Amino acid sequence: MWDAVITVFINVLLYIYDFVGNNFGLAIIFFTLLIRLVTYPLNAKQMKSTQAMQDLQGSKEWQDIQKKYKNDKEKLAQEQMRIYQEMGVSPFGSCLPTIIQFPIIIALYQSITRSLAVTPLQLLALSKHITNGATLIPLNRQFLWMDLSQPERLIIFGFSIPLLAVIVAVTSYLQTKMMTPANPNANDQGAQMSKMMNLYMPLFMGWLAFSFPSGLAIYFITSNLASIIQYGAMGKLDWKNLIPKKKTA
Repeated sequence: MWDAVITVFINVLLYIYDFVGNNFGLAIIFFTLLIRLVTYPLNAKQMKSTQAMQDLQGSKEWQDIQKKYKNDKEKLAQEQMRIYQEMGVSPFGSCLPTIIQFPIIIALYQSITRSLAVTPLQLLALSKHITNGATLIPLNRQFLWMDLSQPERLIIFGFSIPLLAVIVAVTSYLQTKMMTPANPNANDQGAQMSKMMNLYMPLFMGWLAFSFPSGLAIYFITSNLASIIQYGAMGKLDWKNLIPKKKTA
């Protein structure tokens, strides 16, 4: 099953690669936009879940239990789960697209590394996945200053700078901050968990971009920017989240 997914990914990438004039960097960008289009229903569900969570946490009942059980964390958690169930809201609903994205990331990583085969053994393994377009092999690995089969590093004044890894971390952070509604109950368990995810996920994505072939970093950046543009066009971005708020006594 997994091998069949890799085969589909490789062949779609090759078709796009051929269409854009044998530019594998552009092929990854267009493939990413295609993935965004296919997964749009999941992203729409994420938006709906996030909005439902925001409405729930702004309700009077939710505010009341925060005050009533502020000194009893166990009871507070039980009451929160009760309200989640009654309202049909999942506290993890907004995380679903991110979780589903990981198999896509793994499949894309394997597709890129296999498509950029250079040794006879790698080319033989790649040929087993190609249904059409064998004449395109080996692929052009260069895109701008990068070798797409290697982790990206930009040499400036003799220093090796992982520019794409930084851009991945920054765009992931901006995407998370601008797409997450402000939570009026920043101290409850769900909000704390969400805050930790929002902090560590961009760092994790940046680490992946730093460690793996630069083609994966191009996927991350394209996906992040596409999300920001999509949410912006729908008027769903919360620009205020980019400015830290002072705590009031």
